[in-house]
Amino acid sequence: MSSNKKLFIQTLGCQMNDTDSQHIQAELEKHKGYTATDKIEDADLIIINTCSVREKPVQKLFSEIGQFNKKKKEGAKIGVCGCTASHLGHDIIKRAPYVDFVVGARNISKIKDVVDVKGSVEVSIDNDESTYEFSTAKTNQYRASVNISVGCDKKCTYCIVPSTRGEEISIPPEMIVEQVRKSVALGAVEVMLLGQNVNSYGRRFSDNREKYTFTKLLQDVSKVEGLKRIRFTSPHPLHMDDDFIEEFARNEKISKCIHMPLQSGSTEILKAMKRGYTKEWFLNRASKMRELIPNLRITTDIIVAFPGETQKDFEDTLDVVNQVKFDQIFNFKYSPRPGTEALNLADKEIPDEIGSARLIELIELHKRHLEDTMPTYVGKTLNVLVESLKPNGEVCGFTDSYLQVFTKGSDELLGKFVDVKITEATRTSLKGEIIS
Repeated sequence: MSSNKKLFIQTLGCQMNDTDSQHIQAELEKHKGYTATDKIEDADLIIINTCSVREKPVQKLFSEIGQFNKKKKEGAKIGVCGCTASHLGHDIIKRAPYVDFVVGARNISKIKDVVDVKGSVEVSIDNDESTYEFSTAKTNQYRASVNISVGCDKKCTYCIVPSTRGEEISIPPEMIVEQVRKSVALGAVEVMLLGQNVNSYGRRFSDNREKYTFTKLLQDVSKVEGLKRIRFTSPHPLHMDDDFIEEFARNEKISKCIHMPLQSGSTEILKAMKRGYTKEWFLNRASKMRELIPNLRITTDIIVAFPGETQKDFEDTLDVVNQVKFDQIFNFKYSPRPGTEALNLADKEIPDEIGSARLIELIELHKRHLEDTMPTYVGKTLNVLVESLKPNGEVCGFTDSYLQVFTKGSDELLGKFVDVKITEATRTSLKGEIIS
């Protein structure tokens, strides 16, 4: 479809939002003739794909769309998509009448139908997109993101996602494998499988077929010829059974970096969060993986100062961090979120100064661990997939265990695997010289 219409998308939040934005762009390009632009002022359609997990997401949303309204050219449309759109629905247009349409996180497939309908609001969390075949997005040439499920069945008390994305439904495995094949045919050598809880995959399909495990999906995806690496996020510690861990360890295509969201090291706080596992279970799973995979990197999420967290609870978190020695931690200080069960714990909220002090202590502990571990890579030779060109004559890529590596190079290295001898290390990345 030939057109001069320009589309600008701003994406907030998680990797699933990134993939949703890719789907939005691909759908509008195929069905409505839009092409992407990175300049708001040139856009005929401006979309903000929202996140309800971030702090003060509602204030953030209306601030952003207010700025968009000031910058947009005459006649340009504004659309709001994503989780905050699911949460607020019609209220968005009531508060900001210049918004043309609202599409919730569970309704991305409807974007082509609502884009030309002023005042349209599609936010049902019961909509089933699990068998909808989205148009192919043209983004990172070497890495593809593939959703394997929609929604979430967990009831974590701090999280609003289940009420914005609906109940969990798995995308049929044959559709996932076919999408991976198409991506590889377009040049991808790595795939990222995405879901709110990837390892609960296969418990429910919209066509009521038999259950099917995430471990089996990993095996089937790894059979795609030309695919070199498989990543996924996020697995839930509760569902990391021995079959999954053993497949993770022996399957050479699976990246040896795993995100294990701890959230808290205290069994009591984990119970209050409704996470479903204990401190001991988490440590057991991490220990088994470290034992089977010597070069494994483990990343995590941690919330400090959850309502009711005592000093002993916080020390349990520090204890887990000291034992596992995470390779990356996404640290957060608890803050209330509308629509979450944890709002009922307001009388147990931790004073801000205590929460801030705990956050700083956790960050400093993790820094010390990285200062010990990252220099151990100096002198080693690592295989790196080169993904991007930097302005200073360097290229950047990632190892199988998702270490970021910089080295001198040009665009002819993009998409290639190279061996790099590491010469320098910081807390967050490595630098080296190509030896082959």
